[in-house]
Amino acid sequence: MPFHIGKLALLLFFYAASLQSDAQTAVPAHVAARSAASSRAAWYFAVSGDSRNCGDVVMPGIAAGVLRDQAAFYWHLGDLRWISAVDQDFQQLANSRWGALGIPYYEHRAWDDFVENQVHPFGSLPFYLGIGNHETTFPKTRAEFVQRFSPWLNSPTLQSQRLKDDPSDTQARTYYHWKRGVVDFINLDNASDDQFDAAQMKWFESVLSRDSADASIRTVVVGMHEALPESIAAGHSMNQWARGEQTGRQVYEDLLKLQDEAHKNVYVLASHSHYFMDGIFNTEYWRTHGRVLPGWIIGTAGAVRYRLPPNAKDAKAATTDIYGYLLATVNPPGGRRGTIDFKFQQLSEQDLPSPVVKRFTPAFVHECFVGNRQ
Repeated sequence: MPFHIGKLALLLFFYAASLQSDAQTAVPAHVAARSAASSRAAWYFAVSGDSRNCGDVVMPGIAAGVLRDQAAFYWHLGDLRWISAVDQDFQQLANSRWGALGIPYYEHRAWDDFVENQVHPFGSLPFYLGIGNHETTFPKTRAEFVQRFSPWLNSPTLQSQRLKDDPSDTQARTYYHWKRGVVDFINLDNASDDQFDAAQMKWFESVLSRDSADASIRTVVVGMHEALPESIAAGHSMNQWARGEQTGRQVYEDLLKLQDEAHKNVYVLASHSHYFMDGIFNTEYWRTHGRVLPGWIIGTAGAVRYRLPPNAKDAKAATTDIYGYLLATVNPPGGRRGTIDFKFQQLSEQDLPSPVVKRFTPAFVHECFVGNRQ
């Protein structure tokens, strides 16, 4: 009898420890359930970028939609705050307290404001963070970005994957990858004109090499801030600097090789241009220099809305003056295992949480939706 009681106590101890471990990782129940089922059922993730200007208004609405859609995670592709000037939403909150703000105070508070008003609405949902060009706008630096956002850039998931790739790689970076089910997600850094540098290219190609040889990886999704060169959005992309054009083309060609020779599904995501576009690589250049990869621009998380480029008609879909996010469905086993379907989820004023509308005032919220355009 004492033996059975001791055995039961031991089992209860390990059960309690597992519960404590789950609580520490703060993974929502629905995410854990989907993770366990990811090899046998469809699951979802969400992505968008560019949440400066009106992002404190728009991002809580995106968070509500993403949580309602039961996404496994949200991926932000960069440009968190304006930095070169005070974001309108930041100023709106300050108006009732101090009036006009000095730039030094804004620069000091901008990234904390992003965390409080744009990250916190997602609760415990995993939040993957990319870096945009406004994160390297003076006086902000890449090093400061890594330091401030280390809880996201060095999360247990990213740290574990980094050390698995290379046990000596102990430093968090602005480029990284993580795996879920049959998909490898790769976040790249092209936030300044020294990128992609040699170190990032070496790292990226080593990741693709392992994915190519790994039969368990069926799909690679690559996300970054600025679109790779020769897209429909070439006028606002990596085409704008020599190194970006050269290394961006190489990344594209590496992904083509992965698709054609290793037979992996490949998808490419970017923001930077503040509109939604599906089919961004359907250009004469890529039709004659390889093949057209599936690609999206999803810069619709609150930034001032841009006009569509003249050749937007070549895209599968292109829309501006909207907010929203891309909802991705990773298909279950079978003939379509690992393929991903993407659908734009548009946000309206009515989708915003009422405390957000009250805090910013209905008039300001309305102006974010009918104004805030180029």
